[in-house]
Amino acid sequence: MADDDATSPVSNVSDTASWVASYRAIETRRADAIFKDPLAERLAGEKGRAIVARAAKHMHNGWPVIARTKVIDDMVLECVANGCDCVLNLAAGLDTRPYRLDLPQQLHWVEADLPGIIEEKTALLAGERPHCHLERVKVDLADASARARFLDGAVGEHKRVLVLTEGLVMYLEDETVRELSRDLERPGIAWWILDSISPAVLKGFMRNMSDLGRAPMHFAPAHGVAFFEDLGWQVAAMRSLVAEAKRLHRLPWHLYLIMLLPFPQPDPRNLGTAMWSAVVQLHRAPPAG
Repeated sequence: MADDDATSPVSNVSDTASWVASYRAIETRRADAIFKDPLAERLAGEKGRAIVARAAKHMHNGWPVIARTKVIDDMVLECVANGCDCVLNLAAGLDTRPYRLDLPQQLHWVEADLPGIIEEKTALLAGERPHCHLERVKVDLADASARARFLDGAVGEHKRVLVLTEGLVMYLEDETVRELSRDLERPGIAWWILDSISPAVLKGFMRNMSDLGRAPMHFAPAHGVAFFEDLGWQVAAMRSLVAEAKRLHRLPWHLYLIMLLPFPQPDPRNLGTAMWSAVVQLHRAPPAG
């Protein structure tokens, strides 16, 4: 990606939040929408619409984002039904789940992100009322010390915390993901929901989207979810985005036809050259012995 491309709509990773919001707005306008986000259009703004226009040839109305949104919605609600008392949304961007999901009022939801996007979002949503107790925290999650202090304070006395890192880990280096995993080894943290991609998806995305701007992806472990299992996590649930998009009738026709062929499904622990992306729900494995 050329650093001197002044026409690129993405100047940093935070700009991708507008992109994602714009796809939520597109889905919301559909008569058969699988979720409704009446705030998405406002949050996406001209920036989000410009990114969608630039990416239209490759993203086909954002089917991976739509499928990912719905899967995470369902996983969050399942965790809440199973006793989750706090959600920590790291790099929350322009997410609106506290406003659009049917959440209990007593649930504590914490959004953490850089000051600029927190301030922008707070201004855009002034006057809107979330369904649960919502707190926003300005923090540079790339700063290990600041991240640790934030987690100490946010987890606090909560007993069953869900950590959500939607659209975050693929922008991190492998070692940073390991550091984040270690930071989440805290009493009270029960689940971690993230999205993961294979090396082939990363390569294809970076090739196809190279004109969007400066938001390079890095994390796509060849051994997929085994990366996290090696760090002491267990896979509680895993949803392929292609399979979910097919189930939800959002898969582009050419991919739908490919899905009809009798190809073996990718091994999520040995991805090789497979095109694979999924939402993964992790929980901490019990100590050995």
